[in-house]
Amino acid sequence: MGNSWSRWVQAPQSVGLRKAIFQVHLWTGIGLGIYIFVICATGSVLVYRNELFAVFSPQPVIVGGTGASLGDDALERAARQAYPGYDVQNVRPGETPNHAVEVTLTRDGDRIRRLFDPFTGEDRGDPLPLGYRMSAWVLDLHDNLLGGQTGRRVNGVGALFLLVLSMTGAVVWWPGVLRWRRSLTIDRRADWKQLNWRVHSAFGFWCWPFLILWAVTGAYLSFPAAFIAIVDYLEPFDVSNPVERVGDRVMYWLAYLHFGRLGGRGIPGCEALCNSTTKAIWALIGLVPPALFVTGAIMWWNRVVRRWLKSGSAA
Repeated sequence: MGNSWSRWVQAPQSVGLRKAIFQVHLWTGIGLGIYIFVICATGSVLVYRNELFAVFSPQPVIVGGTGASLGDDALERAARQAYPGYDVQNVRPGETPNHAVEVTLTRDGDRIRRLFDPFTGEDRGDPLPLGYRMSAWVLDLHDNLLGGQTGRRVNGVGALFLLVLSMTGAVVWWPGVLRWRRSLTIDRRADWKQLNWRVHSAFGFWCWPFLILWAVTGAYLSFPAAFIAIVDYLEPFDVSNPVERVGDRVMYWLAYLHFGRLGGRGIPGCEALCNSTTKAIWALIGLVPPALFVTGAIMWWNRVVRRWLKSGSAA
C-alpha cells in the first residue's frame, strides 16, 4: 500500500489503476465529444435566454390599407388556399383594423401560425420573428435535444457521463508532486503539441468545479423526480410541520446555478454583481468544455491515431 501510494504521488503514470482510469476518461471524452460541444455552446448562449427573448419578442405587424377589411370567412378561404390540406383552427384579429390577423392552421397534428393582411388576404409570414424562433430552437436543442421527453432523458444520461468524465479527469490530471505546478499554467513558448496539452490541463483544472456543477444540475433538470425521491428519503416530509427542508433549498439552487442566474436570489450584496457578472462568467466558461474536447481530440490523434496510421503504412 505504501509503495503504491508513493508511486501515485511521485509518478502516477506508472500506476495501473491510473492507466485504467485514463482509458475511461479517453473513451468517454471521445464518445461524448460532439454532444458536449453542442450542449455547452448552446448553454453559453442560453445564459442570456431572457435577454434574447426580450429583444426578439413579437411586435404587432402594421399593414397599409383602406376601406373595409375582409371578414373571418374570407380570411379562412385565403388561408386554406395558401396552405392546402390544412384546417383553420382560429382567426385572431389584431387590436386595430391595420394590424395583421393571426390565423392558426392544423393538419395531422401539425400546427402553424401565420399572419394575413386583413385587407387583401396576403400571407405576411410567421408571427414570431426569426430571432425568436432561433432562440426557441436553441433552447429546445439544449434542453431536449429536439426530442421531447426522450431527448430530455438522454440529456440526463449525458450529464451523468459528464460527471464520470470530470471525475476521471481529476484523477488523470495529477502529474506527480514534482510537476503539478506546471499543469496549472499555459506556457505560450512551448511547441504546439506541448501548448495543446498545457491548455487542456490548465483549463480542465481551473474549470473543474463548473464541470461538476453542470453535470449535477443537468442531471437534476433532466431527472427531477429522482432528486425529489432522494430528498424525501433523507428528509421525509412532515405534514404536521411543513417547513422548507435542506434538500428543497438545494434543489432550488440547482435550477438557478445551472445558468448562473443568481440575481434576486437573496444573496447579500450580490444583486448588481449577480445580474451581469455571473452570467458573463458562466457564458465564458461554458466555452471551455468544447475547448477541452478539441484539445483532447488533438492529443488522441497525435498519440494514437497517427501512430496507428504510421504503423499500418509501414506494414
